[in-house]
Formats: sequence, C-alpha cells, structure tokens
Amino acid sequence: MTRPIPTLLLALAVMLPLSLLAGRVWLDPWETPNAAIILGELRLPRALLAVVIGAGLGAAGAAMQGYLRNPLADPGLFGIAPGAALGAVASLWFGYAAGPWLLPLFALAGAAGAMALLALIAGRTGGIALFTLAGMMVASLAGALTSLAVSLAPNAFAMSQIVSWLMGALTDRGWPDVWLAAPLVLVGIALLAMAGRALDALTLGEAAARSLGVSPGRLQALLIAGVGLTVGSGVAVAGVIGFVGLIVPHLVRPLTDRRPSSLIVPSALAGALLVLVADVVCRILPLVTELRLGIALSLIGAPFFLWLLLRMRREAL
Repeated sequence: MTRPIPTLLLALAVMLPLSLLAGRVWLDPWETPNAAIILGELRLPRALLAVVIGAGLGAAGAAMQGYLRNPLADPGLFGIAPGAALGAVASLWFGYAAGPWLLPLFALAGAAGAMALLALIAGRTGGIALFTLAGMMVASLAGALTSLAVSLAPNAFAMSQIVSWLMGALTDRGWPDVWLAAPLVLVGIALLAMAGRALDALTLGEAAARSLGVSPGRLQALLIAGVGLTVGSGVAVAGVIGFVGLIVPHLVRPLTDRRPSSLIVPSALAGALLVLVADVVCRILPLVTELRLGIALSLIGAPFFLWLLLRMRREAL
C-alpha cells in the first residue's frame, strides 16, 4: 500500500499548468498575442471545471461502490444523473436555455427531483436492495422521458442542441460554470466523506453495521445528498459524462487499504486527473470538430467495464 493522495496532488499540480497550454493551437505564453486573456478567460476555467467535475464523479463512484459492495456500481445508475439530464433537456425543449443560468438551474432541479423521488421510494429504513431497485426505476423513468423529449423536439435546432448537450463537453464553459459547480461539488464530497465510517462498518454486513450504531436512514440521506450534489452539478454544467465513477475507484483501490472511507478522497483526486487528461486529449486530437468529452470517456470506459466483467468471470471459475 502506498500513499496515493500526495502522488495524485503532485500529478494534478503538474498536469493543470500543462493543460492550459494544450489545444488545437498550442499556446506560448510569451509569444502568443493576448495570451493572458486566452489563459484566464478560456483555458483556466475549462481546466478547473474538468478538475471539479472529475472530483465529484470519482468521489460519488467510490461511495456508491462502498455502499452497494459492488465493484460495478456507478453513480449514473441511480437516477440522479438521468434526472439532471432530463431537467436540462426540458430547458432546451421549452426554450428556457437562453439565459446563462437557466439550463444549469433546470438540471439541478432535475437532480433534486430525482433525489427526492429516490428518498421517497427507498424510505428511511429501506435496505440496499430496495435502494438499488428504486434508483434503477428513477433512472429508467428519467431516461424514457428524455428520449420522449428528443423524439418530440419542437424543431430540428432544439433536437440538435439536446443531442449535442447530452454527449457531454467542456467546450465554451467559463467562470460562471465554475462558480456554480465548485461549491456544490465540495459540499457533496464533504457529505460523502462524512459517510465514510458508516460505509466501513457496512462492509461487515447490514446487521453488523446496525449493531455498531450505523443508522441506515442517515447513511442513505448522506449518500443521496452527496451523490446528488456531486453528480447533479457536474451534469448541470457539462452534460452527461459517464464511466468516471466506475473506472477511478478501481485504479485507486490497490493503493489504499481498500476501506471505503480511505477511497473517497483519492478517488476524487484521481477523477479530477482523469477528466482533465481526457479533456486535453479531446482538444489536441486532429479532428474536424472537437471530440465530445462524454464520448471520449465512454470509449475508455466501455472496454474497461468489459475487462472488469472478464476478470470477475475468471475469478469466479
């Protein structure tokens, strides 16, 4: 076991400045005209937003895998990300996305609605199985309504906007998006960290966790609020970005003592690093149009998911 937090912080400290120089046109701070404006108003907020979103998704994935005791768990499976996406799609469908804050606020409202529905169905004393089924139902309902909105789009322009936004990207994002997402993600990560000790106890089983004083209702509330803030705010400003919460805990887990409480912060840092690197790759690829970040991470995540399944099958034999 190593100490992953200092290593990940160092990697972020190195990668963040480098990411400011990378792009379709590489930036020379001393030679490029208006370099300070390009760095301060375009590339720095985009890089910080990648760090913020990745941190939230990584922490949410670690917490959900710890709660469900399932290495294949992903926060997107439990309805909050689809709910946020549905809220954003509704703003585009009804034409309320013209203002700078309306689309993110609609997305946050969708995430809040999904959180409330999940809490209502699962109940304060509901077990892990009921929580999982409730999350899958919410995700299915939100996905179906999103597909309905796409199929009934009032015009081709609205459909194009919806489909493009659902792919997830950090293109044209600025400081307002950072100011909106960063506080919510930080609060969400703090709530997930507060649930760490209860998640450790849960590894012994639900009955043992209850005997150790773990309140299932309080733990569920912390997870719903924490995942809702981290995932919902990310979807609100960048669209749907998947697989980060699935991949990152697996990469970090061998470097820790494998307790859920010791995995949340390293997963947040590793998620920040992964999304930052993926966004840089999207910027520098020599394509006609910039590759969408959500597509890039899905191209990474799907083979990783297949590798996990094959490894679990091998271990089961």
